[in-house]
Amino acid sequence: MTYPLPVPTTIDSEIGPDACWHDRVQIALAIADEALLKSLLIDCTPPLVQAHRLAGVRSTIGVPVAADRVADGTIEFEEVHCVLAESLDQLEQGVAEYTRRNGNERGYLDLTHYETETQILGQSMSMTHAISLLSHAGYGASQVKHILNLPYDAWHKSWWYLADEWGEFTIPFLRLLRTRRYTDGTYTLQYKDFFAQEQPRCFKSRSQQVLVEIMPEQHQFSATLAKLNSARQQTGITQALVICDRISDLEARGFISQGISLYAAQEIALPVKANCDRCATQDCPMRGKPDSPVLLCQRFCLNPE
Repeated sequence: MTYPLPVPTTIDSEIGPDACWHDRVQIALAIADEALLKSLLIDCTPPLVQAHRLAGVRSTIGVPVAADRVADGTIEFEEVHCVLAESLDQLEQGVAEYTRRNGNERGYLDLTHYETETQILGQSMSMTHAISLLSHAGYGASQVKHILNLPYDAWHKSWWYLADEWGEFTIPFLRLLRTRRYTDGTYTLQYKDFFAQEQPRCFKSRSQQVLVEIMPEQHQFSATLAKLNSARQQTGITQALVICDRISDLEARGFISQGISLYAAQEIALPVKANCDRCATQDCPMRGKPDSPVLLCQRFCLNPE
C-alpha cells in the first residue's frame, strides 16, 4: 500500500507551473522561513530534535558532496543542551526534585561533586561581542554588566539545568564564570562547571547538521539509500531527512531503521504570487501597502473585498 502525500498550493508563474515536483520543493526550501525549517526538524518521523531544544536554524541548497555528486540540501541548527535557571525559586524546586529523585542526601554538595577544567567561552572579543554572547546565553542586562566588570580574581556563580535522558532540563549544576579585560579594550570569558555525575558537553548549545534528500516521484529505495549513505560518508553528517510525496509503509520502516527521518511534503507551503494591497493576513506588517516589494509569499491570503 502507498500513501499519497500531495503538495498543496498553486505555484507562481515565476517558479514555473511545469517545474518538476523535486524542483518545486527545492525552491520552497531555498526561500523557506524559519517556521518551515523548524517544522522539518520537529515534525518529521522520527523527530530530529525536540521543539524546546531547537535554537537557530538555516538551510543550504545544492551542496557538493563529491566531485560528481550534489546533495539536495543541508539544514544546520543549534541544539540546546543546558539552560540558565530563571530564578532562585525555580532552582530550589529543581534541586529538591533532583534530590528526591536521586536520593542524594547532601543536596548541593552532591550536585557539585565533580569539577571541570577552566574552559574558554570567548577570547579577545570586543565589548559588543561579549555582551551579545552573554545575553544569548540567558544572562540579564544587570548580570552581563556585573560579569564584565568582575575583579580579576572574582567569579560569577550561576545555576544551570542540563537536559536529562528525555530531553527535559532537570539536572542542576553550578557554573562559574570570570572575565579577563585587556588594555586594547577586548575581553576573554572563561568558565568551569561543578556537577554531580554527567559533565555538560558545551556552554549552552551545539551546532548540528542534517542532510536533506527530496525523493522524486519515481524512485528506488536502494538508490535513495545509497545516495544518502554516500553523502553521509563524504560529508561526515550522520543525520538525514527524506522529504517525500508518496512512500510505502515498508519503505518508511526501511528508512527509519537506517537512522533516516521522513517528512510529508504536503506540510510544505509553496509560495504564491503576492499582492500586499489585497492581502487579508492580519498580522503582516506589509498588509495593505500598494508599494510593498514582496513578490512571493507563503502567507498570502486574498481579501475577498
